[in-house]
Amino acid sequence: MALIMSSMAAFADDDIPKDEFNPITTGVTSLSITPDARGASMGDQGAATDPDVNSQFWNPSKYAFAYSKAGVSISYTPWLRKLVNDIFLANLSGYWKIGSGDNQAVSASMRYFSLGEINQSDDGGNAVSSINPFEMSVDVGYSRKLSEKYSMGVVLRYIYSDLGYNSYSGTDQTTGASAFSADISGYFNTYPMVGRNECQWNIGFNISNIGSKVSYNGGDDPAFLPTNLKLGTAFTFPLADYHNLTIAAEANKLLVPARPRLTNYENQEEYEQALQDWKDMSSITGIFKSFSDAPGGAKEELREINFSIGAEYSYNQQFFLRGGFFNEDRYKGNRKYFGLGAGFALNVIKLDAAYMIATAQNSPLDQTLRFTLSFDMDGIRNLFNK
Repeated sequence: MALIMSSMAAFADDDIPKDEFNPITTGVTSLSITPDARGASMGDQGAATDPDVNSQFWNPSKYAFAYSKAGVSISYTPWLRKLVNDIFLANLSGYWKIGSGDNQAVSASMRYFSLGEINQSDDGGNAVSSINPFEMSVDVGYSRKLSEKYSMGVVLRYIYSDLGYNSYSGTDQTTGASAFSADISGYFNTYPMVGRNECQWNIGFNISNIGSKVSYNGGDDPAFLPTNLKLGTAFTFPLADYHNLTIAAEANKLLVPARPRLTNYENQEEYEQALQDWKDMSSITGIFKSFSDAPGGAKEELREINFSIGAEYSYNQQFFLRGGFFNEDRYKGNRKYFGLGAGFALNVIKLDAAYMIATAQNSPLDQTLRFTLSFDMDGIRNLFNK
C-alpha cells in the first residue's frame, strides 16, 4: 500500500505548490480500481452503459435489464506494471435473473488485490523476512425493476485489508482490518425516436462503499472507505443495420472528508483538535461533510469531481471498439489518461481487452492492460439442452 500511496505523488504537477496539492485519501484504495476491460476502455465509466456481467462494480441495478438470464466474468489487471511486476487485481463477477417476470436479479462479485512480495530488512539492511499484503472484498446484490423503465439495486459487501504493516506509522500490523459497506443504485432506460431511428437513452447512479471505517493501527488511525458517487448518462443510436454507436459521460466524486493538514491551521493545537475530530467522525457524517469541508471552499469542492467521456462502436453485438478519457483535477491527483479497447463475442463467450495511455509519460498508470473473459451461462445451458 505504501507503493500505491507514494506513486500518487507522481501525478502531481510540478507547477503546483505543495500546500495546494490536496487529494482525498482513503483506506482500501483498491476498491476504486476499475476491474473490467470494457469500463476501463471507455475512460473508467459504466454507471449508465448497457448492462453487462460486470455491472456489480458500476451500477448493479442494471442487472434487472440484462438481456441474458445469467452470466459470469473473470477479469485480470497487472497493476503499476511500469514500476513492479507482481501487483495485480483479479475480479470474479456474476448474476442470475430470478422469478418468472424477468424483472429481478441476484448478483455477486469477489475481488482480490495483491501487492506482491515485500522484503523486510533489519537495521543493517539484511533481509529477514517477507510479507505478501493484499486486499479483498466479497459482495452480494439484488436488483429489481420498479417500472418498465426504471430499476434500483442494493449491494452488501465485506472488505478485508491485510497490509502486513501500517502505512501511517510504519509499525508492524499482525492482523488485517475488516469493514462492511453497502451500495445503492438506480438505472433509467428508455427508447426515444430520433428521426426514423429508435435510439436508447440511459441514466444511472451508484453510491458505493457506504459503510464502516477501516483501522490500520488498533483504532488509532481509522480511515474512511472510498465512498463514491457515480452519475452517468449514455445514448445509443444506429449508424446502419447491425452498426450502433454509444456516447457516454460520467461524473464521480469521493464522499470522503478531507484529512486536516497543518498548513490550513494557525497553530499546532488547532490542527491536532481538527485531526482528532476527523478521526472521531462517523462515515455517514463524513459523507455530508465531504460537500463542504474543502479548505478552498466551493471552488475546491468542484475540483473533487472527476469526469469521464467515452464511446463504444458495436457490430451485430459481436465486435466492439471503444475509447474514452478520464480527467482528475491537477490539484486533486492529476490522473489524466485515455482508454482504448476492443471486444469479440462468439456464441456464449466474450473477450474484452483495454489499454491505458496516460497523458504524463512518468505516470505509473501508463500502459496498464486489462482483460475480461465473460460467459453467457443461459446460452451455455441452451447449447447443452439442444
